[in-house]
Amino acid sequence: SLKLQFLYFIGGGGWKVLKMRTVLMVAEKPMLADAISKLLSDGTAVKHTRSSKACPVFEYVGKFRGQDARFKFTCTVGHVFSLDFHSKYQNWQTTDEETLFFDAQTQRKEASESARVVSHLKQESKGCTDIVLWLDCDREGENICFEVLSIVRPNINRWENIWRAKFSAITKQELVRAMNNLIKPDENQANAVDARQELDLKVGIAFSRFQTKYFQGKYGNLDASVVSYGPCQTPTLGFTVQRHDEIVNFKPETFWRICPTVVKSGHTFYPDWDRNRLFDRGVTKLIMEACKGKAKVISVVTKRDSKGRPQALNTVELLKIASKSLGMSPHHTMQIAERLYTSGYVSYPRTESTMYPPSFDLHGVLRDQKGNSRWGDHVKTLLDVGITRPKSGVDMGDHPPITPMRPATEGQLGGDEWRLYDYITRHFIATVSPDMQFTRTKVILAIGTETFTCVGRTMDKGKMSFADVLPFAKVEDEILPELHQGEQLEVSKLELYEGETCPPGYLTEADLIAKMEKSGIGTDASIPTHINNICTRGYCEVQQGRTMVPTALGIILVHGYHNIDSELVLPLVRQNVEREVTKIADGQADKEQVVEWTLRIFFAKFKFFKANIERMDVLMEASFSPLAKTGQPISRCSCMRYMKYIDSRPQRLYCPHCEQTYGLPQNGTIRHYQGKVCPLDKFELLLFTVQDGKTYPLCPACYNDPPFENFGGKTMGCNECPHPTCEMSASNNSVTQCPDEKCPGYLNLDASSAPKWRLVCNTPWCNVIVKLPKGASKVTVETQDICPECDSNKIRLVYKEEAKSPLPGKALKHVGCVNCDEYLSTVLTEVRGRMANPRKRKG
Repeated sequence: SLKLQFLYFIGGGGWKVLKMRTVLMVAEKPMLADAISKLLSDGTAVKHTRSSKACPVFEYVGKFRGQDARFKFTCTVGHVFSLDFHSKYQNWQTTDEETLFFDAQTQRKEASESARVVSHLKQESKGCTDIVLWLDCDREGENICFEVLSIVRPNINRWENIWRAKFSAITKQELVRAMNNLIKPDENQANAVDARQELDLKVGIAFSRFQTKYFQGKYGNLDASVVSYGPCQTPTLGFTVQRHDEIVNFKPETFWRICPTVVKSGHTFYPDWDRNRLFDRGVTKLIMEACKGKAKVISVVTKRDSKGRPQALNTVELLKIASKSLGMSPHHTMQIAERLYTSGYVSYPRTESTMYPPSFDLHGVLRDQKGNSRWGDHVKTLLDVGITRPKSGVDMGDHPPITPMRPATEGQLGGDEWRLYDYITRHFIATVSPDMQFTRTKVILAIGTETFTCVGRTMDKGKMSFADVLPFAKVEDEILPELHQGEQLEVSKLELYEGETCPPGYLTEADLIAKMEKSGIGTDASIPTHINNICTRGYCEVQQGRTMVPTALGIILVHGYHNIDSELVLPLVRQNVEREVTKIADGQADKEQVVEWTLRIFFAKFKFFKANIERMDVLMEASFSPLAKTGQPISRCSCMRYMKYIDSRPQRLYCPHCEQTYGLPQNGTIRHYQGKVCPLDKFELLLFTVQDGKTYPLCPACYNDPPFENFGGKTMGCNECPHPTCEMSASNNSVTQCPDEKCPGYLNLDASSAPKWRLVCNTPWCNVIVKLPKGASKVTVETQDICPECDSNKIRLVYKEEAKSPLPGKALKHVGCVNCDEYLSTVLTEVRGRMANPRKRKG
């Protein structure tokens, strides 16, 4: 039925056969494609999995712009492409960081090769007449729109057939509204994202590479795989270090305060001294001696007061509340919020707006919550007596504030999903509930020559307020006895209190988010990422009370930047960059001009930073140990001296004689390899092993700077080396292609695996291992004996004793192809070893 053709009557009495329009619909995630297609098709969409297992296709028929149409709804898995430097600029050792600003070529790579999104979209767009882009409605989503278009335009090339759906919630009503009001994608917003990506890549990588190489080449116990710099990350860290410095440099001062205790009719209260405190004990004591006799009521002022309901909820406020009241990190909060959104429980969670648009159906959202056992009665009362008009806020025009979109129970969600949904729903209900009303009484007393103040508060009883659904916002009564002007009261005690001023506390996550928002560091979408980065990279720790405490490395980096160029860590420069990027998004600035202008600013700063790196090094030197005093001897350098193995992150080698550092594969073990030597540079070889995984040899020099073409920017183990005569090279140990159809690599003989011989794939990310028959005294690759059927190199197995030989007829030797040999093809066992991260740092 999906392939039906329709007959249309045309003028002149003839008939013409027209094909049904085929509309490709693309969402940002598989779950969204599933949910939206079900709602738009009334549950008739049929799921298909074709060229990409990660990106299913949901097909159905319906109406498109008044015509019958076949719909193919599929997705990406986030960004389709990532920006990186060309391979020739990937090598840290041979690339001058200054070239990264203007000379280095960048390229867009498929972000997730295993998902095969590019080939999938090319295939699915064939035969399509139109495309509707259902990517998230923010700048990043707009950027993904144009990534998708760059793939499908050869098949859908007419601009009038390219559409953008703008929506804020996964509900039938909202999706139908979006489908009926399609717009065009905004290339200006996409360009703004491209500009930020290019700037962050070039600036961040240039600074990070330089300072990483400089400091890891000097200090052995510097436990950081990369000493990174980021135009947003570093100012974020700067806020936490600034507060740390305020705490460390704080000098407490002793103060004195007069504290009276006043009694009336058995009720005791404690008025505050209007001077608050003095820093001179003698003066305070003299004033206290003048405070004699009873306390006289100078004035009593009673008035009505209120605590206002909250504004509508935006992303930043959600992040602050989740950290402060729910104990959830910003990064985790956004992950949960996105899951709730894709499941249709809440509206789009990335928004700057704090005001509902005029068309927003407040009563409809409230009615959905009538049946909830926790707040349903409150909602029913609101609907009966009328809602309170929400407080005015800011409508940024992106998305409405975060609101619940359908009812849920703790049993349906559970855990953090329920806790966040619970808060979002309570917050929404609070925004349309009455303010909290109370009576406030302010009393001024005179004791001798000094005046004191106390404030009482009595909440209105039985009146509905927003605090009924936001319990933590409740204010308790502060009861004062009934007092009258001129009344004399008994002072039961008058004390001279001595105290010390206290330093401020460390910033909480909520405090840090507020500072970032105020200073324009990051966006509502990226703030959680920047906070998460400074934690995962070891510059800051989240401690009790979700306070942000910088580590020694974080403190040194920020102090070092201040010593060289404070603008590298202060938010001012980033604010200016964000302002220009916003102009790109608004169509008021040219992307290329903004990028070039910003790069020139940071290029000048980078050169000054390099020339004055010693100012930061002085601080590093005071906290970390030199490489020469760190590590254990492991293997010989080409200078014939032993190099030291540094096992702290990142594991690496250091030659004290040459003063040279060599990177190593990570997340595995390194050991000396039987004194074997590389024929190219005379370095002794090492063996890298992943636990329960594959093993391969490597030369420290070749690994970091491969001497062959086609390895630009890459590392190279002996299992990839094309050297024609080295006994460890891939040329002499390669057997056949990897059996994993997604892997481009080859199975090499692991010469170190005797007597449990095996073949291992030489692609770094592939964990295929093939076990050979056990017990052979020797296994070799017959590079001159090639299988005529599959072009694989044959292998030779040699056994010393017939009793231990598993070969046919207890033979002592056997030569054959692992794919085609009748015996070998039946006894080989393919397994999957444990994966590691074998590549050194990227960037």
